[in-house]
Amino acid sequence: MSYRYAIHPSIGVARVGNSPSEFYLAPDELGGLPEECDALGIGTGEKVRRFKDAAGRMRRQAARFRIFRYGNAPGNGDPHEVTLDSKDVAEIKWTVHLANKKACWYEFLPLIGDDMLSPDNTYEKQYKCNNVGLRNADQKSGEARRKLIIDPGPREISGRRSQADFSKATSGNYRFASFPDKPKQGHWIQTLGELRTDDSGRLLVLGGYGHAGGNKSIASFAGADTWHDDVSDGPIECVVRLRDGTAIELSAWVIVGAPRVAPELVNIVTLDDVVFDVAVRFQNLIPEMCHRDAKEKNPYEPGRFNPGFRANFERDIAPILRRPLDYVWVANLPTMAAFACLPFDPRDASQANRKNREDYVRYLRKPGWDATGQHNQLFLESDSGKPLVPLMPINSGSNSVRTNPYIDKFLTLTETQYFLMKQWAAGEFVADSATEVAPALHKLDRSGIGNCVGAPMCPGIEVTWNLRNPKLYAEPYRIRSRHDEYYYSQHGLDPNYDETSGEGGGAEPGDLTKRMAIPWQADFFNCTAQFINFTDPSVNKDENLIPVPPTYYSYWWPPQSPMYVIANQLNVDGQKTAGVMAGFPIYYQRGLNTYAEVIEGWSYLAFIVNQNTEADGRFYAYFVEQERNEDAFIVADVAIGGPSNLINAEDQNFTPFWMLRPRPVRREMLLGRDSSAEIGEPVRSAVRTDRR
Repeated sequence: MSYRYAIHPSIGVARVGNSPSEFYLAPDELGGLPEECDALGIGTGEKVRRFKDAAGRMRRQAARFRIFRYGNAPGNGDPHEVTLDSKDVAEIKWTVHLANKKACWYEFLPLIGDDMLSPDNTYEKQYKCNNVGLRNADQKSGEARRKLIIDPGPREISGRRSQADFSKATSGNYRFASFPDKPKQGHWIQTLGELRTDDSGRLLVLGGYGHAGGNKSIASFAGADTWHDDVSDGPIECVVRLRDGTAIELSAWVIVGAPRVAPELVNIVTLDDVVFDVAVRFQNLIPEMCHRDAKEKNPYEPGRFNPGFRANFERDIAPILRRPLDYVWVANLPTMAAFACLPFDPRDASQANRKNREDYVRYLRKPGWDATGQHNQLFLESDSGKPLVPLMPINSGSNSVRTNPYIDKFLTLTETQYFLMKQWAAGEFVADSATEVAPALHKLDRSGIGNCVGAPMCPGIEVTWNLRNPKLYAEPYRIRSRHDEYYYSQHGLDPNYDETSGEGGGAEPGDLTKRMAIPWQADFFNCTAQFINFTDPSVNKDENLIPVPPTYYSYWWPPQSPMYVIANQLNVDGQKTAGVMAGFPIYYQRGLNTYAEVIEGWSYLAFIVNQNTEADGRFYAYFVEQERNEDAFIVADVAIGGPSNLINAEDQNFTPFWMLRPRPVRREMLLGRDSSAEIGEPVRSAVRTDRR
């Protein structure tokens, strides 16, 4: 019998944290809590309820990769895990190459470079007509720009309970190894993380410690030149050697992103929705849903949706209806909550219920980009043109910030999500229990990236719009690797390579995260809410970068970057320290008031977790703050009043204000494993001047 082997997840997600030794495993389900593990990375089956260690430092999230064997049967049969405990397995060898290319890439301008929007929207052409420059442009030579890459080189690991780290000291003979010099501000990055294997030879990838360092003050959500951070991404190669001498070569990819502080809350458009959309429309994943001619060579030409395809309510529709309700725990969005509480039975496929379904779908903004499309329309309007209610989703689009040729003001569903909702409206759906729509996809391939942001992408939190490009994939859900490790050992990584241009040659280590803000803390700090002009499709901001009125208040990705949350201090002493009563809706980032402070104090912030742990807890949820480091902040009442208060204070009003507590840098709070590692000076204060 012949077998097929595969690594799952195909794209794994690790997350940074500043705890020197404690970590947990990435969740195996969409909107699920991570899994506890022991010091060797062996999962205990228990869900994580505590996200920080005893010293108040955030634990890292490890991405766990497993190997599965599929039998020679229709659909290749049910997968069975293969480990070093399998009788026919002699060896499992893993090779991982993490890198961070942010500092050598182009400056971030929303959607510039995304040639899925237009073949003219390439960096080469936009460099000339829109003045899109390179980050750290003073570093001009090829060698100087390569040294802007954080590249420790590949690490190889095999056996049980093995370990290897991605530090400069362990780069061995890799002559292109590169790390930034000690910065004047922030923290010196000397590692991108580590690899481990558990008792059975499964791979664990742990990222960095959330360090960021640079030499200039930061005044933009996109960050600043001279800065580096320790998020990363890269390919995973695996060789499974069987006892009969057979060698099986497999591949996957890992992304190391920012912490996910509301792990159970799901974005309306997830990264899984985006990758699924690419697979459906461009890669014939589900030909009965969307067929693409196999002879079609143009990667920009999507397939055609089948109007006779019957959606599955539980699998395809219910998640889209439920997700707006998640946002109310991390943002002030009563309108979205209304759209999650339908006044009719959404499972009723009858003709009598059709108008109800169609009325719901007309409130959804239509996807598809053009200069005057619905992505730039805020309100559903009456026949007379009077604004009625904001279209859904109410989030910002991928470019509500800068005025350029690709303005995209308000979020839409993916084309596939919208098609399925249209099928539901037309009654082309079944209300049975959920069935697998794509047997070729493993659950782990979807769940990991499902907990990442899929839209908007300005630039995003974990990754950005390049994941929408079919050129990036070797097959559905699997990133194409540009070269093997032998090539990189001879030539190093290319600082100028665009993985989305030309015919699509695959990605290099660091290519999936290089378009992100540098450091990530700058975007995390700014990416909460946005004031969006909703009357002129061609304008976002004026020459002073001020949003052009009239504007509408929208959010970015509340589950990843919360705005308003519920305080949960339940005793007198806790409320005195926190400065707020339990149950009070409160600004999430309170106390971190500048880019400088969020770079120093991001790990002091809370996790947003469902306190109801009963079996029905997701239906009767209570998501509140926990583990906020209240002792890191000072809360005070600030007087507010007119100039007369300088003389007569009788008319003063007071409001609470939170500040980061001044204290000496505590190395154990800021550094990773090596407590003797050096840090730069504290980050200089920088006023927030570019509120998105």
